[in-house]
Amino acid sequence: MLTQTALKYDVEVTENGQVELTVPFPAGAHVTVFVVEAGESFSDLLGAAESSLAFWDNSYDDEDWK
Repeated sequence: MLTQTALKYDVEVTENGQVELTVPFPAGAHVTVFVVEAGESFSDLLGAAESSLAFWDNSYDDEDWK
């Protein structure tokens, strides 16, 4: 199985619609790039995911899995 590292960059789009990144990979390496517009919706999703972690921290579940 191939181990993959995810990197996150916060950049601004230039007037001509381009972004420029300096990455820690050698020249010629093949990479996959996901482009997502930054906004408040992501922070809402992150907050929801973090707030629901308490669901997994309960004694009943611990007893069932031991």
